[in-house]
Amino acid sequence: MKLRSMLFVPGDSERKFAKGASVGADALILDLEDAVAPSMKDAARAHVSGLLDDRSARSWRFFVRVNPFDTGMTFDDMAAVVKPGLDGLLIPKANSAHDLDRIGAELDRLESQAGMAPGTVKLAVVATETAQAMFNLGSYAPAHPRLVAMTWGAEDLAAVIGATDNKEDDGSWTFPYQVARAQCLFAATAAEVLALDTLYADFRDPVGLERDCRRARRDGFVGRIAIHPDQVAVINTAFSPTPEQIAEAQAIVDAFAASPDAGTLGIGGKMYDIPHLKAARRTLAGV
Repeated sequence: MKLRSMLFVPGDSERKFAKGASVGADALILDLEDAVAPSMKDAARAHVSGLLDDRSARSWRFFVRVNPFDTGMTFDDMAAVVKPGLDGLLIPKANSAHDLDRIGAELDRLESQAGMAPGTVKLAVVATETAQAMFNLGSYAPAHPRLVAMTWGAEDLAAVIGATDNKEDDGSWTFPYQVARAQCLFAATAAEVLALDTLYADFRDPVGLERDCRRARRDGFVGRIAIHPDQVAVINTAFSPTPEQIAEAQAIVDAFAASPDAGTLGIGGKMYDIPHLKAARRTLAGV
């Protein structure tokens, strides 16, 4: 599943949904959690359910962020939106992979009830939003069969631990959140699922967003969360391989295919080995 950009859209806003659906995001996350006021939860569920009933062709994946378990609303959210047309759920404030087991068991029941093939609805998880979660990131490997992506969050974690801020004066993350980011990247890699960087809050700063996306891609992330439609094009470009990178990756793959018993090859005056081949395959998978 290609998820360079996942754009949050409030679940109760038709206008924002219409805008979000037109900007080229790989996925929309219709939000039933933080973007929806408590008094609007029922209306948001009904709105998202109605959007799923529209079976017009679309170029993006349909995800829904449900409310976390501690609200008591998770299964009610799922009952409203698990139907044909739903591609995935984003699970917030997860404490460990055990939460995915609970979600998966309910999805088994709801998919059967809706006449959907087992395993249709995939899962992405926000894996660092509680203090407990930080000790359980290793639990996601081996991955739940529905899990396709992991991301991290700083704001809820900051609130939980009582931080007064999570950024340095230059805008970089303070140390606890650097740890959360890195651990999420390692956990997603161990689980062999997509690692997605967290949101970039200042949607009026495309230059800063582009720079941060380049840094994220350098470190190993393959996409990120967007909170505004204007961020999507920047994110997609940053997480897409350039023509030069594609050509180099293809040359590496072709060379090793022509010499399947080789562990090291010289290509264009440079030496390449098996880790380079794995990286090249990963690059081509992102095309």
